[in-house]
Amino acid sequence: MGILKQLKFWNSADRIGPDMLSTYWRIFFKRPMLKLCKKKFLYFDNTAEVRPGAYIVGCSKISLGKRCVIRPGCMLHGTSDTLKVSIDIKDDVMLGSGCHIYVSNHSFNNVNIPIIDQGHDPSAPVVIHKGAWLGANVIVLPGCTIGENTVVAAGAVVTKSLPARVVAAGVPARVIKYI
Repeated sequence: MGILKQLKFWNSADRIGPDMLSTYWRIFFKRPMLKLCKKKFLYFDNTAEVRPGAYIVGCSKISLGKRCVIRPGCMLHGTSDTLKVSIDIKDDVMLGSGCHIYVSNHSFNNVNIPIIDQGHDPSAPVVIHKGAWLGANVIVLPGCTIGENTVVAAGAVVTKSLPARVVAAGVPARVIKYI
């Protein structure tokens, strides 16, 4: 790939991350980060932040509310052909480093076809409600909703929606305490 073609891709791709060299430098500085994110995301509040080391794919389908910070090592995979909003993170949500959020998964129903050739299951949106806290390295799978002021313990894998005001932990995540 020629350098001009590569630069054009980096500038126009629906993603942010360390592999996007011509735009990545912008997230190290507040004003350029805000300008870039407001252009790329479906919605990006003035008080939201993407920190260096984060990967976001499918930015145009992702909404980030007030005081939401995407920390280093986080991966948001919001690419979808069918959803208008794939990942909706409401106000005051805290994501620990290394959180992963996915809206689709690989299909693997046909044992006669390699999984790599089976495509993806239909996308399902992820919603994280106001005031939730996802500890470090939490994984949220397609179609899950995390309730308002819910805490998800570090390392948990959210496979089903969680109600408001609970603490959830484990693989798969389950409610261990009501707040």
